[in-house]
This record gives sequence, structure tokens and C-alpha cells, in this order.
Amino acid sequence: MHDGRYGARWFESRCGLSDSVGQPRYDRIGRGYASTRREDPAMSRRIRELLGDVRTVVNVGAGTGSYEPADLHVVAVEPSEVMIAQRATNRAPAVRALANALPLRDDAVDGAMSVISLHHWDDGREAGVRELRRVASGPVVIVTYDAEVSGEMWLMRDYLTEVAELDRRIFPPPETIATWLGGATIEVLPIPRDTPDWSLGSFWAHPERVLDPAARRATSGFARQSQAVVDRVVSDVERDLADGTWDRRYGHLRELAEYDAGLRLIVAANWA
Repeated sequence: MHDGRYGARWFESRCGLSDSVGQPRYDRIGRGYASTRREDPAMSRRIRELLGDVRTVVNVGAGTGSYEPADLHVVAVEPSEVMIAQRATNRAPAVRALANALPLRDDAVDGAMSVISLHHWDDGREAGVRELRRVASGPVVIVTYDAEVSGEMWLMRDYLTEVAELDRRIFPPPETIATWLGGATIEVLPIPRDTPDWSLGSFWAHPERVLDPAARRATSGFARQSQAVVDRVVSDVERDLADGTWDRRYGHLRELAEYDAGLRLIVAANWA
């Protein structure tokens, strides 16, 4: 929602906008996200519930705009022009900035959110989380992965071990994020089997997606690997699907409606 109450003057009064951003990772690996990374309805509803009665929210690492509440005024922060170009016309225009230096004054917005983005804040994950808390007078909602749990999903444990190792380095533990926020709750977010958000965690019941180049490209886990690693994983999964090995080991997962692949929702309540 972008009505007259929150026009250019409102934004300019809170921002010191700068475009001095280097080439973000998603300028290289973000193509195609809008088609395979559509928002999951249940997760979208839960994020909106936790934001409560806020009117304005900043979405950091906003990407293509998934999970941005349509009934709120959204300040979208995204450094990648490739991702910004995929934002639908009904989404808020995005500000090119980095998480560790948000161009917003203290308490400029009512709430803050970030969805599966924090692990890409190479230049300052802790600083970025503290920025979310600084600019929001109300709740902060972060969706991320617990790498210790996601690393046990069959794909990372048996095939794409490089991602399991990388994730343990780049995903701060949920408890650490809660500490950076000054206290927060941590909630498990099971991933539905039929989710339209094809994150790497969603592959838990869909091994065939490993063989789909478009599905792989829209996950940073695959996109950050060398071609040799990707080729090896595709070959191994294709072989195990063809000879029945995968189904003997993991076929029971196809019967589940949802699965805990490590997705976590971290919520810092309103300031006292």
C-alpha cells in the first residue's frame, strides 16, 4: 500500500539514500527467482500476524518482493539490480542499500523484516541485525535457517555436502541472532510439500528438482557452487533415482505433508 501519507517527503525525511553499492551476489545468481521463488501462503500469513498492527515496515534483502504485506507501506531494501528488476509493478520500489548501513533514521518504521537473506550479508551479519532493531520501533521478524538442522536433510547430508559445510559458516545460529536483537523467540517453520517457494529446503520431498536447471539456479546453495560440484550432485541424484536407491532410503518423505528442513522464524517483540 502506497498512499499519500507515505510519499516522497515521508521517505526523504527518514533516509540518507546512497547508491554506492558494489556488485551484489544476486546480480550474478539471482536470475529467474520470480518464477520459482514465489511466496508460501502459510509463511506469508505468519509473518503478517507477527508484524501485528504496524503501518510501515522495512524489508531488508527484499529481493523480488515475496512476503511483503500488501496492506502495509513497505520500504524495500535490496542491493541487487537483477532482483529489483524482477519485482512486480504492484510492489514497493526498492532502495539500493546494504543491511549493515540502512539509510533510515532510528525508529523510522514501525516494524522490520528479512526473509532468508541474512546469510548473504557478508559485510556484516551482526551489524545488519542490529540495524533492523535500530530502525524499527516495533517488531522485527527474521526468517532464516538453522544450519545444524538443514545440514541433516538428505540433499546436504548425502550429496551436496559442500553446502552443508558452507551453511554452517554463513548462517548465524538462531540463538545468536536472538541475542543480537536483544532477545527474541525462535519458531520452527516446517516447509509444506507443495510450497510454491522452491528454496533449497523445499527439495526435501522433490529430488527431481535437483535435475531441473531452473530450480537449481533459483537456490543460492547450488548457484554458489562450482560447475564440477553441481555436475557431480546432479549425476549422483539422477543415478539414485533411476535405480531406486533414493526411494528406498527416502521415499517415505514423499508421503509427508510438511517437514522441518531447518527453517526458523525469529521474532523480537515491540520495545518496552
